[in-house]
Amino acid sequence: MRKYGLIFFLVMFLIGTDTFLISPLLPTLSALYHINPSLSGWMVSSYAIGYAVFALISGPISDGRDRKKIMVWGFVAFTVSTFLCSFATSFGLIILFRFLAGVSASFVTPQVWASIPVVVPKEKIVQMMGIASTGLAASQLLGVPIGSFLASVSWKAPFYLISVSSAILLIFIIITIPSLNMKSQLDKSKTILTTYAEVLKNKKTVQYLLGYLTFQTGNFAVLSFIGTWFTKDFGLTVSGIGSAMIVIGIGNLIGTLFGSKLINKWGLPKSLWSGLLVLIILYIATPFATNIVTAVTILTFVFLVNGFVFPIFMTTLQSTTVTARSTVSSLSNAAMYLGTTISGIIGGILMANFNGFFGIVGFTILLYIVVLYLYRRSGFFKKA
Repeated sequence: MRKYGLIFFLVMFLIGTDTFLISPLLPTLSALYHINPSLSGWMVSSYAIGYAVFALISGPISDGRDRKKIMVWGFVAFTVSTFLCSFATSFGLIILFRFLAGVSASFVTPQVWASIPVVVPKEKIVQMMGIASTGLAASQLLGVPIGSFLASVSWKAPFYLISVSSAILLIFIIITIPSLNMKSQLDKSKTILTTYAEVLKNKKTVQYLLGYLTFQTGNFAVLSFIGTWFTKDFGLTVSGIGSAMIVIGIGNLIGTLFGSKLINKWGLPKSLWSGLLVLIILYIATPFATNIVTAVTILTFVFLVNGFVFPIFMTTLQSTTVTARSTVSSLSNAAMYLGTTISGIIGGILMANFNGFFGIVGFTILLYIVVLYLYRRSGFFKKA
């Protein structure tokens, strides 16, 4: 099982790092391509758009087929498109190659979540979900610093590193990972619409997806506006915000890495309601922080608990189906991006109309109460 854990960790880490490492390159690439800095964000957005749109297609395509083959070919495309970024001689080309990298990644990550229940024993599923989540958390923590360090050598260096590392990992995936669909599950005749219709008829799947969407909307409302709060109330500089986010990110990494042991001891239902209850209590205290040290300390614990509960959401979603796990993974990705969009719109209004962080945390607490209601309504907590 350890070999699967290492591979899934590295897959999530590489794809997550590729998402974040371009941020430090934006000033350099803007100057290289002679574009207005206001357009530079498209080098980030093009990846996200490619991922978000094609995630809705990749899931149904993967279900009914061997997920290992989908993962391998997706990773091949990801490796090639990332490598091509280092040869982008114009703004149009970098947008195209980043878009293709996002499309390729959308065919890989759903296979990770969908494959875990297939390759590991039932009692180890939460632990493996945690290991994969740790790869994603580590990429969020290290992606920007890695990109910054490599950018000091050459703007091409980050793309070289990710593509070469991906090529090496691809070899291990081919050798190590078994076929990820049983023959009894293979059904290539299903259309995308048929697969989605089957998934959305499952009431628990819909309720868990709504719960996950609601959770991520609250989560990203906080995450997106931490920097704004730190600048507004505590006068932090950009570098100061970066240092604070690294500390907060370490909390998330610890929670994701070590939370599975406590989840196995308590069980999924108790772990979820306990985690959300602790988050609500921490958020109540957050806006009352009178200095940056207190604020960072509280938020570090917040994201430690976030790292603890995230694998629970992924585990419960995957438990609702056997034959459409990639589709469920794709829907969860779409829910996360939708939550990010909603939080960005509403969060900006809340920051403008409430003092400090009161509006944001009030909104998030309300959403977490809704999450508890949705899971209670699904009967999830009756298992406790």
